[in-house]
Amino acid sequence: MTVQHNIALAEGLERHLGDPHDPATLLSFQRILRYDELEEFPHELVGELQRQAVHEYCLPAEWGGRAGDVETGFLLLRLVARRDPTTASALMLTDLAFMPTWIGGSDDQRTRFVSMINNGAKMAWGLSERHHGSDVLSNDMRAEKTDGGYLLTGEKWLIGVATLADVVTVHARTGARGGPGDWSVFAVEKRLCPAGSVREVPNERLHGLRALDLSGIQLDGVFVPDSHRIGAEGQGLELVLKSAQVARTTISGIALGAADTALRVTCDFIVAREIFGQKVAQIPYTRRQMAESFADLLLAEAVATGGVRGLQACPEQAGIFSAIVKYFVPTSLERTLSQLSLVLGARLYLREHPHYGIFQKMLRDILVSVFADGNTVVNLKSVGAQLETILTRGATATPEQRSAAEAKVALMYDIDAKLDAWVPAQQQLFCRDGDLVLLALPAAIEKLRALAAAREGDQRAWFQRSADLADLLLGEVDRLAADQRDLQQRLGRAYGPSAELYRLAEQYCALHAAAAIIHLTVNSGAVLADPFPDGAVLLLCLERVWRTFHPTGTCTDVAEIDHVTEVLLRLHDERKLFSHWQIQVQASGEAGTDE
Repeated sequence: MTVQHNIALAEGLERHLGDPHDPATLLSFQRILRYDELEEFPHELVGELQRQAVHEYCLPAEWGGRAGDVETGFLLLRLVARRDPTTASALMLTDLAFMPTWIGGSDDQRTRFVSMINNGAKMAWGLSERHHGSDVLSNDMRAEKTDGGYLLTGEKWLIGVATLADVVTVHARTGARGGPGDWSVFAVEKRLCPAGSVREVPNERLHGLRALDLSGIQLDGVFVPDSHRIGAEGQGLELVLKSAQVARTTISGIALGAADTALRVTCDFIVAREIFGQKVAQIPYTRRQMAESFADLLLAEAVATGGVRGLQACPEQAGIFSAIVKYFVPTSLERTLSQLSLVLGARLYLREHPHYGIFQKMLRDILVSVFADGNTVVNLKSVGAQLETILTRGATATPEQRSAAEAKVALMYDIDAKLDAWVPAQQQLFCRDGDLVLLALPAAIEKLRALAAAREGDQRAWFQRSADLADLLLGEVDRLAADQRDLQQRLGRAYGPSAELYRLAEQYCALHAAAAIIHLTVNSGAVLADPFPDGAVLLLCLERVWRTFHPTGTCTDVAEIDHVTEVLLRLHDERKLFSHWQIQVQASGEAGTDE
């Protein structure tokens, strides 16, 4: 779909949902906070989004949904999450639970479950277990073959909407050894099971997403027919890992939505609040804090954009892209919200404030995007395991390979470029050809210099300085590769689990983020509406990465910070999404000065 089509779809949803600060709207912050305080599942909010067919943009059109491009459903999820991450999570959990069927199910299974979802059914993804967490190869749930099907026994715990779900997609052991080929996936349709045979594990009380059903199920010899096994016997681990790639990429939309609201209400505060004879928005330290938070959000968006579009443009890269997105976006935006809380001050603690009460909920809720579907450690481990291959292939790439990478990356980051149909089964578990985003960086820097030459005045200087800083960051890739080789040689067998490798993985993710924002700038510049692309904004984004390697280093001064702050406040004043996407959102500032 084109940029304009996605913007029109997004703005239509925004207009329908209305201003979240207006108590009269269904998805108002007031109503959302009430559900949160009562820890009550938001059935009416989810129901309204179902009536608007939001969930259908994450279900395959071929079997009854509306999904064409991944980014359409991702964008809608982000807009829901800026109102309520709980409702967004509740909605996406069903689509996530369907993903193994989309990847490995039969046409009949796909059609059947999409039809059920479109008629209101909820699905849960029964993967994690109480004693094993992310170590899915140690799970205890087993499926014993019997005539016509399987007998499932075991417990699944901390499963979203497990109690409310009509169908639970379950990962279970079908082989004796528990190796990679000894797992399968089954659809446990509750209404086809004897009454009481699917026992609910009590809902857990949560720190964030308090209104979500996060519970579990217990099975004791529950019969599941052969027709409800998803994919081949022994295909379970593949289905789990490919489904996780999608979940890890798209869940970043929840973090982006939460960060947008946190930044927006903080902007409301600084433009309304006066202290010591001046508006808070005029205090230099506040301006830097706000400008950096804005840059963090745009940087995270660039990483997510590449990851989401990459699922279609280059599914062979899903193994590395999804891990980087899942580590970088939630982790960096969690820090951003902590930084914003310093600006907002005491209002952070006011749970029932009519305007700022939503901030503390976003601060709590964003954490789900950090730990769900693979936590920070799991994703850094995945990046670390692929680091040697990525860096080696990057250093030895031929001109032809770099040219091919540049073409694919241009497709990923030109947000108006048409993508091939999404076939999630084509996603690869591990990256074997190097990270295309870093491979194509040298060419992108040259495009950035051409962009600078075409501009005048401050913009020319800022884009030129951005290109110079990008060259320095490119040098960090060579340094990182040398450090990786040295570490592997020194530690031998201790290399894989070493803390030092995890640190190198963190640094690599930051370099990928820098490359992502440059690619987005040079490949989508023609379709981005004013004020983007902007040289000062890009320079500050790259400075945020530079400080990963040089914590006390700065590349911007007062002029750049003032300019970026004015870009932020312009978007705030015009009620635009804090994004490269120029989407009109429904929002209102605080009514009057809050003394």
